[in-house]
Amino acid sequence: MNLRTRFTLLCTALALAACATRAPAPTAPARPPVSSKPTPLPSASRPAGPVVKAPVPASDADAKYIPVTWAALPGWREANLAEGFTGLLESCKALGKRAGWRPSCEAAAQIDPNNGEAVRAFYETRFTPYRLSDGDKMLGLVTGYYEPLLRGDTQRSERGRYPVYAPPPDLLTIDMASMYPELKNLRLRGRVQGNKVVPYWTRTDIESGRGVERAEVLAWVEDPIELFFLQVQGSGRIELPSGELLRVGYADQNGYPYKSIGKWLIDKGELTAGQATMQGIQAWAQANPARLTELLNSNPSYVFFRRLNNNQGGPLGALGVPLTDGYSIAVDARYTPLGAPVWLSTSFPLGNQPLQRLMHAQDTGGAIRGAVRADFFWGFGREAGEVAGRMKQAGEMWILLPKGMSPSQALAGGKASG
Repeated sequence: MNLRTRFTLLCTALALAACATRAPAPTAPARPPVSSKPTPLPSASRPAGPVVKAPVPASDADAKYIPVTWAALPGWREANLAEGFTGLLESCKALGKRAGWRPSCEAAAQIDPNNGEAVRAFYETRFTPYRLSDGDKMLGLVTGYYEPLLRGDTQRSERGRYPVYAPPPDLLTIDMASMYPELKNLRLRGRVQGNKVVPYWTRTDIESGRGVERAEVLAWVEDPIELFFLQVQGSGRIELPSGELLRVGYADQNGYPYKSIGKWLIDKGELTAGQATMQGIQAWAQANPARLTELLNSNPSYVFFRRLNNNQGGPLGALGVPLTDGYSIAVDARYTPLGAPVWLSTSFPLGNQPLQRLMHAQDTGGAIRGAVRADFFWGFGREAGEVAGRMKQAGEMWILLPKGMSPSQALAGGKASG
């Protein structure tokens, strides 16, 4: 059997098994820290009134991009745009290599990042805002994520009993972009069984030891539900007995689509929709230890990790630059160009207090699907996790593109010359 035939059979087998996932974040060099602490949830009392129910995003959106004036962005005039401007400078480390973005990135480097009015003039002079919608639907779902802190050890011990695996050596990954450029964000996973290629092992299989017999164990952590949420977040830090922090980030995945354990609990009648936050799921797990395996295995997806540099600032996003606490979002890159500034109008968790700020589309995620869809990065640690775990808000989005660049050009990689 020649190589091309084997490749075709591989792709066919994996495609039929629906084992397609988003491409992982690229490697980027270490960066200095871009912020010192996560943006906290305000302690002030929140306005009374009904909370707008966040819609469930469609898997295939009918994205529309409507050019608007700056006055159409709610809260734009009142915002201090100097806050978070370092997020754009981080994005420009990737965007500045593209012709359509280069002039704006070069201009950004000349702006005083502490001068809010200079930053505002920069955006209003060089960018055009586009309102993003899914057909006629302007409201979408805004969730939150963070970089968790776990406790563990580099050796299996009483303290650390649950392994954090590096990618197994038998995990095959096929990048489709060389043959089908329109599939540049998809990769297929599988394994060889005899003379056939079959889907990779599910979470249930991996938890029972299949496929990971020869995989490197980066660390052993003490809590299986926290390990699960580490896989959901995609990166985190592990505190070792010495006090040293081991940083790990997404390396690969077994190819199965993510299925929400919160939805599983709701469908089983174990939790209501309002209770199915990260904190609610953790509380259920503590109260039902005998059913924890059943809960976790309802999601067949499994994430493998790699060691990261502790000195690079925020965790690396899919754009390949460190995320900025409180100013980076994960998006569906089919509809929102990676690297683009995004004006986000939503609310803080558990209330209607407005949250309106200029974010930076620097990451993606398996559960982030839809045109008006964002995952808000709150930063590192328990405080950030408390906010992120409760965030499930309605929100609106406007993407900012350099003048002369159309949304289609931006989605194609920002090849405009303006």
